[in-house]
Amino acid sequence: MQKINYGRLLDDKLAELKKSGEKPSLLLHACCAPCSSHTLLYLYDYFNITVYFCNPNIAPESEYIYRKNELKRLVSELGLDVKIIDEDYDSEPFYALAKGLEHLPEKSERCQKCIEYRLRKTGDMAKNLGSDYFTTTLTISPHKDCAFINECGGRLAEELGVAYLFSDFKKHEGYKHSIELSKKYNLYRQDYCGCIYSRKARENG
Repeated sequence: MQKINYGRLLDDKLAELKKSGEKPSLLLHACCAPCSSHTLLYLYDYFNITVYFCNPNIAPESEYIYRKNELKRLVSELGLDVKIIDEDYDSEPFYALAKGLEHLPEKSERCQKCIEYRLRKTGDMAKNLGSDYFTTTLTISPHKDCAFINECGGRLAEELGVAYLFSDFKKHEGYKHSIELSKKYNLYRQDYCGCIYSRKARENG
């Protein structure tokens, strides 16, 4: 099977939008401020963006609140006209989907279920809002399975009837840029993905 270049798909879509002069609406799922930094700046001129913070995997609650507030601070300090929709803390959906998969490593079935849950929530919200597209900042991370994220997004788009914006935000040195922006804005860069299992894995080295 031929490998899909999701970064090129995104570049082609942005070129198409630039040529048409259209600026569609986009619901952008955000996992944290650092991953959102480059992504927001990269997409801002092409979309009317609403950021959606929905991450029931993050633990504990204090970590969730801190990451959410860092995201809000970033958007404010970047001076972007971007709306933010944030969910209250509720970890129960994550623990339900992770049951029996607690021992698995990152990029495992547990992570896939978690990502699919968050993408589905984003797609549902995009549909309710009447957004033209939805996508996620998660493809900027070298620790995430970019192909799975995009395949999942495309499948949900067909099911929900809302277009998914394919991406690989690592391209064009996106991950490197996010690190530079994190330093510039003194953003909190967490050392684990978010869930208690990834935290334990990091602590155990």
